[in-house]
Amino acid sequence: MLNQKTFKLLAIMLALALILVACGGGGEEPDAAETDTGDTAADTEEAAPDTAAEEEAMDEEEAMDEEMEMAEVDFDYPPGGFLERALTGEFAGTTVTVDGAFEGNDPDGVKFGESVAAFEEATGITVNYIGNKEFEGSITIRVDAGDAPDVVDFPQPGLFANFARAGEIVPVTEFMTEEWLSQQYNPGWREFNTVDGTEYGVMMRFSGKSLVWYPVDDFEAAGYEVPTTWDELLALTQQIADDGDAPWCIGIGSDAATGWVATDWTEEMMLRTTSLENYDAWVTGDLPFDSPEVKNAIETWSEVWFNDDYVFGGRDSIVSTFFGDAPTPMFEDPPQCWLHKQANFITSFFPEDAEFGVDYNFFYLPPVDEAYGRPFLVAGDLVAMFNDRPEVRALMEYFTVPQSVSGWMEGGGAIAAQQTATRDMYGSDLDWSVAELVNQATSFRFDGSDLMPGEVGAGSFWEQITSYVAGSIDLDTAMQEIDATWP
Repeated sequence: MLNQKTFKLLAIMLALALILVACGGGGEEPDAAETDTGDTAADTEEAAPDTAAEEEAMDEEEAMDEEMEMAEVDFDYPPGGFLERALTGEFAGTTVTVDGAFEGNDPDGVKFGESVAAFEEATGITVNYIGNKEFEGSITIRVDAGDAPDVVDFPQPGLFANFARAGEIVPVTEFMTEEWLSQQYNPGWREFNTVDGTEYGVMMRFSGKSLVWYPVDDFEAAGYEVPTTWDELLALTQQIADDGDAPWCIGIGSDAATGWVATDWTEEMMLRTTSLENYDAWVTGDLPFDSPEVKNAIETWSEVWFNDDYVFGGRDSIVSTFFGDAPTPMFEDPPQCWLHKQANFITSFFPEDAEFGVDYNFFYLPPVDEAYGRPFLVAGDLVAMFNDRPEVRALMEYFTVPQSVSGWMEGGGAIAAQQTATRDMYGSDLDWSVAELVNQATSFRFDGSDLMPGEVGAGSFWEQITSYVAGSIDLDTAMQEIDATWP
């Protein structure tokens, strides 16, 4: 047991030791090996999660920067628009459906796919085309059933106008600026997209219709000459017939749209036998079908169509011959028919190895009455939006640039409606030559039946003119039946 003296001595020694330790605090830092590693390990464990979080945030930021980086494209786009946003990948993985009057595996369907390929690649948006040859009837059924596609490619402005007035179409002016639209189109094309003062769609492509195709090498070898007047064309027709061949290749078959070829010929003759004012009045319903002017136009082309010596297969074959097959005999050796009137899109149905300027060429359908100048008939496709989503708006904006027609421009068959198109965008001289021919015309008008109300232009006009060609009704009855359907 410690006594009291011993206890006091130990207490004094402990106190002195504590004082010495306190005084030694200002000496050298201990070596790392002498330090307590417990606190350092704890600090490292706390720092590790913070560093990992920072690295993860940096990775996400870099990924976002990469995702928002603009895709490099060779086409323009409206600044600040939906197409610009789509090019950053904002709408990647979405799908836009498009309906139209041609099927996906048709020549036009293939060219459509080629035309939107650049859009799909640059945006990651899938464009699903679901067109069919029964389009004129099926699109109304789909819309009425609440199953409208996102975008519709309309070959008939009249049918398009019906949907616009019904409130089914979203006006393009809700998301495209006047500056952009006026930069891409001349005013004439924009008029076709405007219904009751509102611009609902955009014109995509057009074709010139006032063209007569012929097998140029055989034509020249036979000693035939290109006519410049209607009388000369009739004389050429008779000359070919006298040589034992059928001058004309004609077919109007087109499934639910059978008859439109005959409406084209009617429009051509209206432009060549009466005034532009009468043509416009006829299109709007102010000049009836049963008028002398309209009946005279039809009787003018009937002189050719209803002469069995003038048509390959005779009059009876016209209705049953698919329009795309009609020019095929022209490419046989020797030609079975020599003349075919059709728009420049018909080259899509020509043999793949047929060469423009060598195997075929075209001339302007001559005037009937020089008093009415050199009019030119055109037709085209406009697109309109039925379902309003960002990715659909992006595709609509893409349709305003000429690259959206690249499949046709490079492969032939249509001309870009956008005024920003240039010669180098075309794959051949053919379509550019047609564009120049349109520019040389003294006047031009859009396909009349396409401008009429859908129930007439894409309905009774087709039906009754087909019955007239087939010989099941006379002209007066056909015209009266059409007039009765005008809304």
